[in-house]
Amino acid sequence: MIRIKICGITNLDDAMAAAEAGADALGFIFYKKSPRYVEPLRAAEIIAQLPPFVTPVGVFVNEREEKIRETVSLACLQAVQLHGDETPEFCQRFGTRVIKAFQIKNKESLKHMSHFRVSAYLLDSYKEGLRGGTGEIFDWHLAVVAKTFGRIILAGGLTPDNVTEAVKLVQPYGVDVAGGVEREKGLKDHGKLKKFITEVRRASRP
Repeated sequence: MIRIKICGITNLDDAMAAAEAGADALGFIFYKKSPRYVEPLRAAEIIAQLPPFVTPVGVFVNEREEKIRETVSLACLQAVQLHGDETPEFCQRFGTRVIKAFQIKNKESLKHMSHFRVSAYLLDSYKEGLRGGTGEIFDWHLAVVAKTFGRIILAGGLTPDNVTEAVKLVQPYGVDVAGGVEREKGLKDHGKLKKFITEVRRASRP
């Protein structure tokens, strides 16, 4: 079963809609430059009300180790997603599961993945000046190649309309969506959210 992460959660209504629709994980962005940024205390309030089998993931970009640890503890995060220029050594410093994000431009973008020992690799689209949330897809054949390094979470421009094709081609460990199920930045469209999850489940059946 392909895991589904709904990222950029900013409010309880969207969190519960995603959980009830069948999301496996929810992403909370603690990067202040993101339009989907959420205060750690607000995230903690939302996470406290989630069903027990929905995994809360904290997304950080070039954040200090102490701040990440503090946020993990405060919000009861179960995994950390590092979306910046973090080193392999930095990724080893946390006593929780770590997802390392890579922005994919071409095959050269994959060459450093083998240096990282993490729970999963999230592949997102490259766009100058942005740390994710590009709304653009990359060459999914590169994601197939990247599977040789470990568990792949496919991100970047996924929508209810293209995720079936992506899943069938890549067969990733998981998929990650933010903008593709929004009505505006930071606020989810619950209809799109449900359709996205339905399409992934349908496409991942044997």
